[in-house]
Amino acid sequence: MPKDLLVDLAVRYGFQVLGALVILGVGAIVAGWLGRLADQRMQARAMEPPLRMLAIRALRLVVMLFAVVVALDKFGFQIAPLVAGIGVAGIGIGLALQGVLSNIVAGLTIILTKPFKVGEFIEVVSVHGEVAVIELFSTTLRHPDHSRIVIPNRKLVGEILHNYGTMRQLSLSVTVPHGTDLAAALNTVSDIVQRNARVLKDPAPVIGVGQVLDGGVKLAIAPWVRVADVGPADSELYLVEQFASRSIPFGTVPTNVRVLNGARTA
Repeated sequence: MPKDLLVDLAVRYGFQVLGALVILGVGAIVAGWLGRLADQRMQARAMEPPLRMLAIRALRLVVMLFAVVVALDKFGFQIAPLVAGIGVAGIGIGLALQGVLSNIVAGLTIILTKPFKVGEFIEVVSVHGEVAVIELFSTTLRHPDHSRIVIPNRKLVGEILHNYGTMRQLSLSVTVPHGTDLAAALNTVSDIVQRNARVLKDPAPVIGVGQVLDGGVKLAIAPWVRVADVGPADSELYLVEQFASRSIPFGTVPTNVRVLNGARTA
């Protein structure tokens, strides 16, 4: 009796199961083919990688869902109640994942509007750093001390964002005594700065008299460097030591030497 039942079930549902498996297999093949085709088209249009990946996954998911629905129809399932159930479940999942969905929407907004790009230095929500990775859920900043800051994308959209681009301006200073030949001192500073390979030629370094103090004259030196060269250039342009090697007198170095367009303050 059990053997006859199994044979009866195999005869009755065997072709349906086989048909459903064929439909699912064809759906997987079509989803993969359409995904690769869409990827090639979007790469040709230079679409951002996160947006391209999301579009490809969404396309494959839609194709596979369609294949699953058709396969279930082969077994006699009523599609309308199933679709309605999926809709209700989708609403519940959407309410439960509001934070995740808002991060995705914010990520798409960042990718499409491009308020900043990878490699640029930004300051937002009281943090700053070089943009290392832009993903759908979060953006990762590389801090000057080589630590990483991961910011949910919803925290970035709608906030006041300061984008410094791919270069920053150092703010260095050195004080020379009253009576020093300022022209010679400024020429020395200009020579030291321009000889440094990390200092950009365009825009040109800003060098001049910054302030007249009781103890001397403070010279202001503000060269531009790439974001990655801020730390090394700041150390290499230690002007007091180089002034001494060139027999240029110097006074007390101010303690407020800092980096413009950044947050490192001594």
